[in-house]
Amino acid sequence: MNKSIMIVGVGGQGTLLASRILGSALLDCGYDVKVSEVHGMSQRGGSVVTYVRFGEKVASPIIEKGEADIILAFEQLEAARWLEYLKPDGKIIVNTQQIDPMPVVMGVAEYPEGVIDALRKAGADVEEIDALPLAVEAGNSKAVNVVLIGAMAKNMQIVEKEKWIKALKESVPPKFLELNLKAFEMGYNI
Repeated sequence: MNKSIMIVGVGGQGTLLASRILGSALLDCGYDVKVSEVHGMSQRGGSVVTYVRFGEKVASPIIEKGEADIILAFEQLEAARWLEYLKPDGKIIVNTQQIDPMPVVMGVAEYPEGVIDALRKAGADVEEIDALPLAVEAGNSKAVNVVLIGAMAKNMQIVEKEKWIKALKESVPPKFLELNLKAFEMGYNI
């Protein structure tokens, strides 16, 4: 049976690296894996989404509404934006960080209050993670994506931890490896 994961965030948050790590770990486990290109405004601040589908045989990376087993959201508003893609028994892992979209930055809108509560009221199984302080503690605020991958890895339980570490080593430049391994461990041990 195929599984579907959506990685959502805003440009500049590292969604592409996260999908590369995820895809690599799943391939190493022998799954057929299809990863979409990043869809959306990949420049800093625009909404982005990557689809990752895996299983015995996967025809397409595209995930339709109501099909995502997991939504890994790097930002609260992005979790809300993509909620309708979650399966009824799916899970959202959401970073509590708020990144103001352009209308908020321009002063023509306000960032909505209570986004995570609204996700729960809509029936979603939500795990909220304050990943930014963990990334900073690991050595760099940009490691939020790897903290979140660590949290998702712990939740998935179908991929051994060693395969995640191997995928990190294959996906991250050597000069950033130690930092990212630390960030992964922090997310994994939440």
